[in-house]
Amino acid sequence: MLNALAWLEAVLDASGVAPRIEKLLPLGVRARQLRVHTLLLGMALSQADGRAAHLTRVHRALVELPRHQRRALGVEVATKIGWHLLTYRQVERTFNLVVAALSKETPDGEPSWLLCDVLDALMEASVPSDVTARTRDLAVDWSDHETFSCPPSHPGGDCADPEASWGRRKCDQPGRKDELFFGYELQAATMVNEEGGSPVPELVRRILITSCAIDPPAAFVAVLARMVKSGVTLGDVLADAGYAHRVAEHWALPVRRLGAKIVTDLHPQDRGPRGTHGGAVIANGNLYCPSTPPALLALGPLARNAIAHEVAAHDVASAELARYKLARRSADDADGFHRVSCPAVTGKVRCPLRESSMALPLTRPEVSSAPEHRPACCAQQTLTVPVHVAAKTTQKHDYPSRNHRLSYARRTAVERTFSTTKDRASNDMTRGWCRVMGVTAISLFAVTCFIVRNKRILDSFELRTIEEERRRVAGRAPQTRRRRRKTLDDLVTTGSPDSLL
Repeated sequence: MLNALAWLEAVLDASGVAPRIEKLLPLGVRARQLRVHTLLLGMALSQADGRAAHLTRVHRALVELPRHQRRALGVEVATKIGWHLLTYRQVERTFNLVVAALSKETPDGEPSWLLCDVLDALMEASVPSDVTARTRDLAVDWSDHETFSCPPSHPGGDCADPEASWGRRKCDQPGRKDELFFGYELQAATMVNEEGGSPVPELVRRILITSCAIDPPAAFVAVLARMVKSGVTLGDVLADAGYAHRVAEHWALPVRRLGAKIVTDLHPQDRGPRGTHGGAVIANGNLYCPSTPPALLALGPLARNAIAHEVAAHDVASAELARYKLARRSADDADGFHRVSCPAVTGKVRCPLRESSMALPLTRPEVSSAPEHRPACCAQQTLTVPVHVAAKTTQKHDYPSRNHRLSYARRTAVERTFSTTKDRASNDMTRGWCRVMGVTAISLFAVTCFIVRNKRILDSFELRTIEEERRRVAGRAPQTRRRRRKTLDDLVTTGSPDSLL
């Protein structure tokens, strides 16, 4: 507890949010015993003990501190009649003042800019600078956060939490794909290792809580924009199809404008051929030769239960598809335009419309059915690609290539983020975990929970690193366990009468 207390105090001091909030609170007739710094520290301590996000638990965490710590933090102060211990009503009063100072005058389901600054500062202070220097890549996702309030009894009716709204989440029950819930959308950006880089602790760097009536990806763009404005350089941003399927102006275009490289899964409705530009086929975020075999253009992502020979065949097909892709010949200009050229010009395929390409080795695929009337992509040396072409599906790696699959696999880090904060053995952020309501109140408890979660991940990562180094020095480096998978052919062969002879 004392070690956690010192670390949490260092995080609060580094963030500098407590003095800023203190200046916003009104002055009463008597000076408040509970300072904002101590309140935030008590909220974090209650989460460090795995307690629920209740103000009674915050009060208990503070009064159970050792006597010298209580007096240093102002939990126990000297008065004319003796020592006075902090009461629950004082905790509730200070918390309500902080919530009122950080809330909007008219709540609308989104955090105020003051609250956003507080959340960003606290999360950034919980991530050591040596870790942030090792990676710039982030994995983002959203999850449900059910409010403690009961939903309105009828559409348009009142309830205890007017900022909450109906949302939809995945359902684990058999036969049901999803279900409704009443509450908020909780988003998180988790740090992941760079491609080919060394492992890093999967720390949460930003969070955001908004009403379900607000589109989560569009709301999180503002979080990424504040990161860039604060001096953080974005690398890869990994997201699932829920982000990729949004309108390009709401997610893909602004994220790329911030300097990030998108690595995402495509929605089934966005996969495959989606129109043409200058005669070239638009598919999976790229431009392809109009004579590309349809079977290659229809190539989809690899199944999760694919076996070795299926993976190898899929990688060969993806590499073959890449030969027909129009090669980029320039970087994006100020308006987002760039130029590409025919794959025959760049020596990737043999095409009769490009006589020089027919001198290429026969190992190159050859276009057998060239267009009768040359489109712009076949007649010109280069083709200009405007920013609106494949704006929603363009990403760092060709989809669904091997490089994309390996890079996108890092996104599971953000899934583990939500699983660790909804663990019944520690901080279970399900309904009942937090009984205060509203975006501001819930966000303050949520940010302390994620700060404590970062502390646990850091400690676990350091212990694992020390153990691996000890094993390496001792010559007993742990080996990756090979996953063994039996196929139907293996079982049939094993159980056949011939195998028993």
